[in-house]
Amino acid sequence: MNFFQSFKPIFISLSPNTEKDDISLALKLMFKSKIWKRGKKIKELEEELRKYLGVKQAITFNSGRSAFLAILKSLSLKKGEEVLLQAFTCNAAVNSIIWSDLKPLFVDIDETLNLDPKDLKRKITEQSRVVMIQHMFGHPAKLDEILKICKENNLILIEDCAHSLGATYKGKKIGTFGKASFFSFGRDKIISSVYGGIAVTNDDILAKRIEDFQEKIDFPSNFWIFQQLLHPVLTNYLIIPLYSFFEFGRWVLLTFQKLKILSKSVHKKEKQGKKPSYIPKKMPNALAFLALHQFKKLNRFNAHRKEIAKFYDKNLKNLRFVLPKKHSGRTYMRYPILIENYDTDEILKQARKQKIFLNDGWRKTPIVPPDTNQSKMGYTFGTCPQAEKVAKSILNLPIHINISKKDAQRIIKFLRWKF
Repeated sequence: MNFFQSFKPIFISLSPNTEKDDISLALKLMFKSKIWKRGKKIKELEEELRKYLGVKQAITFNSGRSAFLAILKSLSLKKGEEVLLQAFTCNAAVNSIIWSDLKPLFVDIDETLNLDPKDLKRKITEQSRVVMIQHMFGHPAKLDEILKICKENNLILIEDCAHSLGATYKGKKIGTFGKASFFSFGRDKIISSVYGGIAVTNDDILAKRIEDFQEKIDFPSNFWIFQQLLHPVLTNYLIIPLYSFFEFGRWVLLTFQKLKILSKSVHKKEKQGKKPSYIPKKMPNALAFLALHQFKKLNRFNAHRKEIAKFYDKNLKNLRFVLPKKHSGRTYMRYPILIENYDTDEILKQARKQKIFLNDGWRKTPIVPPDTNQSKMGYTFGTCPQAEKVAKSILNLPIHINISKKDAQRIIKFLRWKF
């Protein structure tokens, strides 16, 4: 057992939040297809999030990007108008803008890895209508400054809270500052239902339009729902254990994805700015079951993340890289470190030899994953130099519920050896 623990693979992704009861629930739901699409758990999830955030309305969708798309489609914006958002972001956020016939306009990032208010001021044009902030890896953006800029320029603020469920800014929950916000329950988010998302707002008119949008779209197919339920089961009981043996798990995962037994978190079409058939869709009842089950664990999950973050803070502070900026209200979807003047590909390769898998795709390019077509996203290299610099030097450390202090110590030992 001690030998296995020493060489147990450590992952930053691959269903990181799932515990035994989550896997058991997914397995049970696989045999209850009659309740996969419609059911009471959808409204229960909406009500739980509405009460937790203290907002008037919460409307579920099958992903965060579907929720963002619904918000944009409900704002009565004109074709070609601009949505300002930070570079160093996921193509999922950018694509929702493109699919809404709007133009993404990229703003550089600051020391918190969030949208830089100073560059925001410089980038505003006559066509600018919306500012979308990201709360990167759970660190709140500079809301006071950004809200002031939005008010002065008559811009709508939307919060992307995919990384930050449970975070606060000056005692107020993230997701309650903008005209609307959206959260994600993706496979590696704060809580996970493999896929899933929700749009929230205090604006009654906007809420009605988002509800109308939700009403007009369909549920995902039964096959798609089955793929998502199967994901935590196969990942935890087959794929992850096989990584202990010459990384066989990686080849099994790729095979399952190629055969469409499992879905990818980002479809290959999205990397080219194209919309897959399952976007946008309603939140299926089966995935609402999973999200509700995880929501009950939110406080424990976030407390664990903060505990591991403190452990990293203490043990990494004397090494030659930049640690994340501290904020009393942040959650930690990731623990980012910036390593300049080193080849991060080589570092990841060395870590894999010790069965530490740190490549989560949040690196190398301003819009991730790295194989995203940057020009199709509307990004021009050189326009956001800080984001480009961070993308080349960032490594994220795992901090989820399945990372123990012993696991964190293995990662620290590797980094101390390397640096």
